[in-house]
Order: sequence, then C-alpha cells, then structure tokens
Amino acid sequence: MFHPLKRLLRHLVPDLGPLRDSRDYRLLMASGVVTMFGTFLTVVAVPYQMKELTGSYVAVGLVSLAEFVPMVVCGLWGGAIADALDRRRVILLSELGLLLTSAMLMVNSMLPHPQVWVLYVVGALSSGVASLQQPSMEALIPQVVRHDQLGAAAVLTSLRWNFGAIVAPATGGLLVTAFGTAVAYGLDSLTFVVSLLLLWRIRARPPAEDAAPASLKSLVQGVRYAAGRGDLIGTYLVDIAAMVFAMSTALFPFLADQLGAPQALGLLYSAGAVGSLVVSITGGWMSKVHRHGLGVILGATLWGVATALAAVVPNVWAVFACLALAGAADMVNGIFRDIIWNQTIPNELRGRLAGIELLSYSSGPMLGNARAGLMAQWGGARFSLGVGGLMCVGAVALLSVALPGFRRYDARTDEHARAERARRAAAATT
Repeated sequence: MFHPLKRLLRHLVPDLGPLRDSRDYRLLMASGVVTMFGTFLTVVAVPYQMKELTGSYVAVGLVSLAEFVPMVVCGLWGGAIADALDRRRVILLSELGLLLTSAMLMVNSMLPHPQVWVLYVVGALSSGVASLQQPSMEALIPQVVRHDQLGAAAVLTSLRWNFGAIVAPATGGLLVTAFGTAVAYGLDSLTFVVSLLLLWRIRARPPAEDAAPASLKSLVQGVRYAAGRGDLIGTYLVDIAAMVFAMSTALFPFLADQLGAPQALGLLYSAGAVGSLVVSITGGWMSKVHRHGLGVILGATLWGVATALAAVVPNVWAVFACLALAGAADMVNGIFRDIIWNQTIPNELRGRLAGIELLSYSSGPMLGNARAGLMAQWGGARFSLGVGGLMCVGAVALLSVALPGFRRYDARTDEHARAERARRAAAATT
C-alpha cells in the first residue's frame, strides 16, 4: 500500500544531489537565500515609496523603464566579462556595488523630503550592477555542478528564489507600512554584507588560457551563436512575450487599495512565489522531462490565462489564488528554460549567453511593468491586468506555431545537448 506512495514522493521531492556533492554550490545557495530576502524587501519598498511620493501609475511603472537601458548594456558586457575574467571576482565586486546602492536608497529614505529622482537614478545603477553580476552567477553553475545534476540544480535554485520571494515581500509589505522604507533598505544592505562573507569562500574560477578577451567582437560571437540556434531563440522570445504582456507587479499597490485591503500588499507580491514554491517543492519530476521546449510554451500560456483570471475575480483571496497559479506556471517555464541553457551551451560561451538570457528574462518584466502602468492610466488596474493576460496567450500561441523546432526540442536527441554531455564526460575522466 505504501510502496506506490513512496515511489510518487521520490518523483516529486527535489534531488538534493547538487547540495550534497558541491561545496561551492552550497555557498552560492546560502548567499542566494540571504540576498533574495533583502532584494525582495527593496522590490516592495521602491514602488511603495514612489506611490507615496507621487500617487501616479505612470511614475511607478517608469521605475522599471529607468532600469531597462543599464540592464541591456551591462547584461551584455557582463556576459563578455564572465567569459574573460575570474567569475568569482566579478561576483564579489558586483555584490559590493549592490551593497552601496541599497545604502544610498536607505539614506535618501531617511531625508526629511526623499527625492523621487534618487529612486530612478539609484534603481538604474543597481540594475546595471546586478546585470554585470548575473552572467557570472549563471555561468558558474555548470562549473560547480555535474552535468547530470543540472536539472536538479535548476529546481533547487528555484526553491531558493521562492523562499525569498514569499517571505520577503510579505515581510516587506508589513515593514514599509509600519516602519517606513528606510528599514527595508537597511535590512537589504545588511544581507549583502552577509552574502559577501559567504561568496568570499568560493574557489576562484579563472578563465581558460585561450579565453576571448571582453570586447565587442566577443559579444558579437555570442550573439551569432545564439541567433544560430532556434531552440535558444525560442526560450528568449516566448519569455519576453509572456512578461511584456502579463507582468503587472507595478499595479499591486493600486490593486490592493481597490480591493479594500491595502494591508494585503505584501500578500499580492508573494502570491506568485507561493505557486512557484509548490512547483519547486514537488519538482523532482521536472528533472526527468525531456521535452523542455513544449514545457516552456505550456508554462507561458498558463501564466497568461491565470493573469487574465486575476482581473475578473471578486476579492483579494481569489486574486491571490490566480496570481499563485500564474507563479506556478512561470516557474515551470523558467526551470525548463534554465535546463536547456545549462545542458547545451559550451562553457567558453556560457557567460556571454547568460548575458543574452538576462536580457530575455529581465527586459520582459521591466517593459511589462511600464506597459501595465500606461494601460492602467488609460483603463484602470483590472483592465490592464486582464487585457495583458489575454495578449500573452495570443503571443505565445503565435510563437509556438512560428517555432516548430523549439516546440519539438528533446534533450535526448538534441545535438547540442548530446555534445555538451559528451564533453563533460570526457573532462571528468581526464
């Protein structure tokens, strides 16, 4: 009677192999848990403070737009740096930069009259520094985790992200309404101090002797490689479409007021992460899936459907349920994209491709929040939420038809996955 249940649990419970086998991965995970908590405090505090200072949908939405250009430029350059320099060193210096930006937000918030322009400028600076760091973070994972454990690592990394995304927004909503935004920014600064101590212990990861120096030429090489692979193009385009049309977190401060529950602001921010956490906790099955392209398409479609439903349900708990479903779908999408990237991209290109990936999964939410703010200014928060969700479904359907190779992607037969698997196996025997 209990054997089928035990087999089911084995398929659902995440594989802890990467944590057990890799010391550096454990340090990265511990650092990520700490900094995700602080970062999400700031994610809640900045739009809340902007709303309090301006009362404008557009002003809140433009926070994301201000972060867009630095993210694009620094994301691409960060990818080139990740392939040319010691990835550990890049991560440490960037972490120090992020500590300084959080401290600047705290100081501004403590002024008698906090300045709106500081939120835009420091937000843009923080986005640039984070974008310089992220490609090195992403490229480091395949170096510290075995190839056959990359699927399990993707699930565990998502679990770490969701821990911060649930606890921190709910805590942040309470902190900013009860104690002010300076407390949230101060706690964010403290988390970066702790993270620096953890990241310092990671072993150096110098580049290969023949690594291409960071240059425009190396960037172009990375772009050409990505453009020549339809499966990678599919992961980028589907996620960008989903985020541009259905990302609407900029609406949450206004939506909470309209639902008659301003104290539930943190709840709305954490709803998506609750759904994502359910997927992560029960995500053992995902490392056994091979049709990752189809998984990305289905996840993005359900994300749009759930977002549209959130626009028409009547109360805050129903909205929470829809946003949680959207978060679960987005996590499925994200894990399968991550598996495709880490299992198929050669190490010497991993940093540059991580920079391109950063553009795909970061530009969409930034532009999506700007879109949400502009549409809400015209038709209201629920209008923006519902129409955006429907537009997401339509865009993903069109891309599914236009990219049949991506839809049929199978890790067992894909030439790039097989080549990288063979390369890693050969390296392990030498």
